Amino acid sequence: MSIRTERVAALLKSDLGEILQQDYQHDAMLTITSVRVSPDLMQAHVYLSIFTTRDVKSETFDFIHEKTPEIRKKLAGRIRHQVRRIPEIHFHQDDTAEYVEKIDSLFRKIQAGKTGTGNDDNSSGEKPSDKKGGK
Repeated sequence: MSIRTERVAALLKSDLGEILQQDYQHDAMLTITSVRVSPDLMQAHVYLSIFTTRDVKSETFDFIHEKTPEIRKKLAGRIRHQVRRIPEIHFHQDDTAEYVEKIDSLFRKIQAGKTGTGNDDNSSGEKPSDKKGGK
């Protein structure tokens, strides 16, 4: 990415984060994990992480998706003097946190399986017959 696209992405992330937290955060905590802006600055892909105690992530995401034109209008009011045209906003659900938790859970299961069995494996990878007392 060029410096200009990185700056616009940072600007969008900051302002959209404030807009979402002030006006659209009902039963869940919304966090913008990343923003990717097209080279022509006309498309912005915003990745949202949704944290909730209840299982309403899809409902929350659908609500945000439904309110996208309204969110874009509020964004335009904030950044209209900094960019020529307000980019189209495309929200995507970021499931990185769930993926990390799933992988971490698998690693814990593997670790529990290893500690549960008595492994006498040689960690150096040598066969017992390869170890000789000479140089």
